[in-house]
Amino acid sequence: MNKLLKMKALFLIILATTAFSAYCQTNQKFKVTLDAGHGGKDFGAIYNGHIEKNVALAVTLKVGKILESKPNIIVNYTRTTDIFIDLIERANIANRVDANIFVSMHCNANKNTVADGTETYVMGMTKNASSLAVAKSENEVITLEKDYKQKYEGFDPNNPSSMLGMTLMQEEYLENSISLASKVEDAFAVLGKKVRGGGVKQAPYMVLHKAYMTRVLIEMGFISNPVEGAKLDSEEGQNEIAEAIAEAIMSYKKEYFGSGSNENVEEKPSKKIIDKPIKESEPPARTEPVAEKPVERSPVSKGDNAKIIFKVQISATGKKLELNPSNFKGLSNVSVSSEGNLYKYTYGETADYTTAKQNLEEARAKGFASAYLTAFKDGKKVTVQEAISTKSE
Repeated sequence: MNKLLKMKALFLIILATTAFSAYCQTNQKFKVTLDAGHGGKDFGAIYNGHIEKNVALAVTLKVGKILESKPNIIVNYTRTTDIFIDLIERANIANRVDANIFVSMHCNANKNTVADGTETYVMGMTKNASSLAVAKSENEVITLEKDYKQKYEGFDPNNPSSMLGMTLMQEEYLENSISLASKVEDAFAVLGKKVRGGGVKQAPYMVLHKAYMTRVLIEMGFISNPVEGAKLDSEEGQNEIAEAIAEAIMSYKKEYFGSGSNENVEEKPSKKIIDKPIKESEPPARTEPVAEKPVERSPVSKGDNAKIIFKVQISATGKKLELNPSNFKGLSNVSVSSEGNLYKYTYGETADYTTAKQNLEEARAKGFASAYLTAFKDGKKVTVQEAISTKSE
């Protein structure tokens, strides 16, 4: 009898512990750290009376206000006022709260005042001169910090490639960072904003290097361009940009963490969620295949319950391009689908996941560093993990 009572008590303890654990999991929050670039004695770029640090802070606060109105999201900021924050401290603020994503907001500038458009960066090394120039400009901020030579030992702000000698934790978060950055660029393109370079860029930013999570740096436009600078410094322009960035973050959250209030949020995910498919029904993508020899693909048997197709998205832009290999660094079998004013270019089409991964590697080898896999089930876009799961059933 005594043994039975002990077993009963043990069962109740396990039941209570399980219930508490489930409660904790379903109440986890998606944590976003927003970083307003520059601040205090660091003004950033200044052109025609427009000051980068002020624009960055205004847009950051607007993005935060939108996100704070959404369920299950916690927003914290590196700064909410006009103060100077060390680059390493900005990253540490995100690290201390164990944020799921880190988004740093800036404005671009160029002596050529005709230059315009947006750029979204992920952490990485590059030989591209313009990307290195932008990174160099942002990294020079560390010279305003006390004892920066000791703090950033081994790094020369005038030579971004010196970061090669430092420990890079980019690979663990690169795929997710590219996905988030792509969503930001897609949102900008829908607004009709020019997306420079036609894709996500990589550059050695110190502020991203030290943030151990999915992280992106956004150049919201050229403050040096008279028209774009005025737009960036206007209430209307800032609201548009803030809504686009917030929408991209929400889209990323939905794809990787789910949209319901009781979703279980992993601390540092590396793959998209597969327990809940996307509910919205999207119309089948309209494609215009290239009249080139297609890559070899595995057919879907008639017995399959659903037709699964994998493609590699290589670019998204507001500009429509002829589907010639010369426009896509030699890649053939490129197709395009349109969503409003946005054109999404994809490479390859296969039902075989292994072949899809080979296509992805080929696209990246051709120079599309931000390329990533997309999947379709019966013509409707789904997550890659859901597609894989469906094929294995």
